[in-house]
Amino acid sequence: MPPILNAQGLTKAFGATPLFREISFTVNDGDRIGLIGPNGAGKSTLLKVLAGEEDADAGDVAIRKRARVGYVKQESTFAPGLTVRDVLEQALISAKVAEGEHEGRLRETSGRTGFPDMTAEAAKLSGGWRKRLAIAEAVVTHPDVLLLDEPTNHLDLAGISWLEELLNEADFACVLVSHDRYFLENVTTSIVELNRVYADGLLRVQGTYSKFIEGKQAYMEAQSKLQDALKNRVKIEVDWLRRGPKARSTKAKARIDNANDLIGQLKEVNARVQTSSAGIDFSATDRQTKRLVEFEDVSCVLGDRKIVEGLNFLVTSGMRVGLVGPNGSGKTTLLRLLTGELEPTSGTIKKAGSLKTVYFSQTRELEEGVTLRRALAPDSDSVVYQGRVVHVASYATKFLFTSEQLNQPVERLSGGERARVLIAKLMLEPADLLLLDEPTNDLDIETLEILEESLLEYTGALILVTHDRYMLDRVSTIVLGLDGKGGAETFADYGQWEQWRGVKVEESIVPGQAGTAVTSASAAASVPAAGGKKKLSYLEAREYAGIEAAVDAAEERLQAAREKIEEPEVAVDAVKLTAALAEMDAAQEAADKLYARWAELTEKAG
Repeated sequence: MPPILNAQGLTKAFGATPLFREISFTVNDGDRIGLIGPNGAGKSTLLKVLAGEEDADAGDVAIRKRARVGYVKQESTFAPGLTVRDVLEQALISAKVAEGEHEGRLRETSGRTGFPDMTAEAAKLSGGWRKRLAIAEAVVTHPDVLLLDEPTNHLDLAGISWLEELLNEADFACVLVSHDRYFLENVTTSIVELNRVYADGLLRVQGTYSKFIEGKQAYMEAQSKLQDALKNRVKIEVDWLRRGPKARSTKAKARIDNANDLIGQLKEVNARVQTSSAGIDFSATDRQTKRLVEFEDVSCVLGDRKIVEGLNFLVTSGMRVGLVGPNGSGKTTLLRLLTGELEPTSGTIKKAGSLKTVYFSQTRELEEGVTLRRALAPDSDSVVYQGRVVHVASYATKFLFTSEQLNQPVERLSGGERARVLIAKLMLEPADLLLLDEPTNDLDIETLEILEESLLEYTGALILVTHDRYMLDRVSTIVLGLDGKGGAETFADYGQWEQWRGVKVEESIVPGQAGTAVTSASAAASVPAAGGKKKLSYLEAREYAGIEAAVDAAEERLQAAREKIEEPEVAVDAVKLTAALAEMDAAQEAADKLYARWAELTEKAG
């Protein structure tokens, strides 16, 4: 069977800047390829070329005969007035699917995507549900290969889990651009990194993301050995050239040509191996106070939405809090309470005197019309970084900006570059409390890793909102979880929060509407899943979430009844013994019923 997609010798440049040059790779049945690479490597452009949305400057993309290619862009927008059902029906019509198949496809796809309301207006859906609809729009046509550009953007953690399950069970191949390392680990069968550091312009490793890390390390070690070997050979040849050999004989000419070739090879390897990385290093103040912020019975209500109710929580110096919850549960609102931008509806928030707080906003607020130079250094050509005066050009270099970019308006920068500017500005202020609202948006994996290292070395307190589960696990020392209904709990790690969340509410299908939120269980139950597999109803899902605790309680009751029978005063008293035996039988029957019900629900949940 030929490949679904066969890309050979693809080259693409914007102006004089090449994105990628003469790259080749194939997509076969069953492939789930994670496409990664530094910002600006051309990942999104490559997807557009594979999807036929854009032409390469050179090279070809061959598509298998009658193969269907689905493509989901980074941003999902829909025309006003169209319902969810309308969007999916239009996709079927555009794909020329026979009308008799439409209803079956719609039922199957709505079951797989968990839409609770097919009549909801697509343009008014919340960000996460718009993303789900964009994926459903592609999946309903039964593609042979699905191209996904940053599919986890706008999805909450429940949405990401849903997408992982969808892709792992899918019968189509996929190529997905993502910086979410857990998502890549859980979904991919191979990783392709697009990067000019590689001789072929990319490196492909079979296996999950962790296997790719091993493969990349082996490649870079081999490159380092090649570099060392070339250096030694070039040194010998240069010494020979310096002795001034007469270029009369054919042999001498060949050796001179060979020396020049080796010098060229070394220059090429040096250029490829030399990589830059952003230097991110937050500064903490020398504050001695341990208790920084204390929430005492804090409640916050916005309109008819209850953000938190009766929250008691203490932030101490050195604490790294991962703040998690479904989209719309109030994570950003909680950060605004900490900055003082919002006041609680009731309760008090006590702050240490002269508390220095630095806030990284999700909205990426950079003043329009200013140059990069003035964004970093408004009043002069230098900044004060960690107590030292540093020229703005040197400081910008830490964040991978060139001197030519200093006079460029910030609005022309990419999303990842704008994020780096904001982080650079934040680093100039020592802080007791660092508030980071989705700092990972638009950052490539290399910069994410550097950001993580800096946060781990930061000695102040930190509250981090992110959908990057890897960063949450690595950085946070405690997790504060919001349920979207005013409830909040603390956990040792993200995994504990996931267990607690169970069938907790995920983001509302329409933003700002109370009562329209759905649970993962109830959404799946609203339409039978493909293949006729049953799903749990809402009440069954709630029962399933608590049944393990009920079984534990039943076991404790049974053990207590057994111990009662063995007590000497019970064993010699016929009345007490009869009562104890009856209690043991009842406890045994209750435990047996719970185990049987647990097995039944587990099978039904699949």
